[in-house]
Amino acid sequence: MAARPRIAIVGAGKVGTALALELARAGYAISEVVARDSETSRRKAAGLARRIHSRAVTVERAAWDAKIIWLCVPDRAIAAAARELAPLARWRGKVVFHSSGALSSDELSFLRQRGAAVASVHPLMTFVSGSTPSLQEVPFGVEGDTTAIRVARAIVRDIGGEVFRVQRKPKAAYHAWGTFASPLLLATLVTAEQVARRAGISAASARRKMLPIVRQTVANYAALGPAGAFSGPIVRGDAATVRKHLAALKDNPDLREAYRALARVALRYLPARNRAGTVASLQSSAVRKSGFKSGPR
Repeated sequence: MAARPRIAIVGAGKVGTALALELARAGYAISEVVARDSETSRRKAAGLARRIHSRAVTVERAAWDAKIIWLCVPDRAIAAAARELAPLARWRGKVVFHSSGALSSDELSFLRQRGAAVASVHPLMTFVSGSTPSLQEVPFGVEGDTTAIRVARAIVRDIGGEVFRVQRKPKAAYHAWGTFASPLLLATLVTAEQVARRAGISAASARRKMLPIVRQTVANYAALGPAGAFSGPIVRGDAATVRKHLAALKDNPDLREAYRALARVALRYLPARNRAGTVASLQSSAVRKSGFKSGPR
């Protein structure tokens, strides 16, 4: 078996930490964890380096002798980082990744011009402080040079993930998909907490009480698909209940409009009886500013 290439991780934030830990677990040597020359960045890099038996260095002191350089820096810093790194090493024969979901491999054009094979390699996963997720069984969207994608495919396979190709032009749509799957899903749950407060239930209590139905909904979605998992008044065609819901939310435009927007999506993409009646209920709620109080002037 050929020796696995050494990898340098640039940036010890949430994504860089998760990747470095999974790579080390899979037997990859992390040659160095590269950080900006700031106290916070150096501290994070040093902590991560200790966990994976590597060394923490600043950009200026890095050896840049690894075969693979993986940039785990904020989107806005990727192109600038590539420009800064270009004169610091010989790039021909190296492979450089960045981990942005929204930006293409063209952000690394300065290194591509120096002979590196480049790609965007993005784990479709949520990363937050206080939680470091496993990347096993996680899909990675990749886009870029053929050589870099081939290397990425092997690495992701070794850590137990799955690679799929993403085209360069629709990368923003790809990232929007991921945003709907996690951040905006969370926004929906926070909206549900706010609605619960109108029923006299605190946000903390609502969060705890919602977990069983949320878990079962996700389990049904995984096992049965969206149509099979869909329940409630819209699938039943119960327009009267929809009107009652909207009346209960009449003095909070944000909650009411969120309900209407999601209901319209449900009517378009999910099974529903009495579509005309439900649509009429939604349209009526948009016209009437305050329920049944809007009479003749």
